Amino acid sequence: MSSPILQLLVLAGIAVFLILRLKSVLGTREGFEKPPEPLQPAERRGPALEVIEGGPDHDIVDHVPEGSDSALALAAMKKVEPSFGVSDFLQGARGAYEMILMGFERGELAEIKPFLSDDVYESFAQVVEAREKQGLTVEAEFVGVREMTLHDAHFDGATNEGEVSVKFVGELTYVVRDNAGQIVEGDERKVKRQKDVWTFARTMGSADPNWQLVATGE
Repeated sequence: MSSPILQLLVLAGIAVFLILRLKSVLGTREGFEKPPEPLQPAERRGPALEVIEGGPDHDIVDHVPEGSDSALALAAMKKVEPSFGVSDFLQGARGAYEMILMGFERGELAEIKPFLSDDVYESFAQVVEAREKQGLTVEAEFVGVREMTLHDAHFDGATNEGEVSVKFVGELTYVVRDNAGQIVEGDERKVKRQKDVWTFARTMGSADPNWQLVATGE
């Protein structure tokens, strides 16, 4: 027998031996393996720690006091619509505030009408119409939202309608000009700070994801 063939036979024998050894150590795996037994917890020497599971929902309590009426209302909304997130809502409300506020100041209501209740739209339209009759035009530029907090929340279990009020402190430059182009209100070189409390409403669990502005105030 030639030397190369002899070497191959020796190597094959070694490989078979190693495979048998590995099977005896690792075993064979068929289907789903049984999960390992959980480790026994070590004896605690310090104070008991708070159990996280079943604790407060920080998506809610980061914005309103735990156990408050607003917290209970938000929790009810999330129960009806598990995908609803308070932080996500507030992020959307920030963008809606700029869009709606600038649409109103500039008298461009057609673009924001889908996001307004009928009552709010009528109120905005009356103000815009009164300005136009007086020959007044508004020039406004949005600077940003300086502060934003969740002010209040309500939930109607009978209709599944949720309402969330948000307090905004916005900043913008703002001037009103007459027919001659003269400034009759505001200062284009100064930033105006505006405080608003807006209430948005939506039927939770509905296919329409859009919230509508249903009330404005300070």
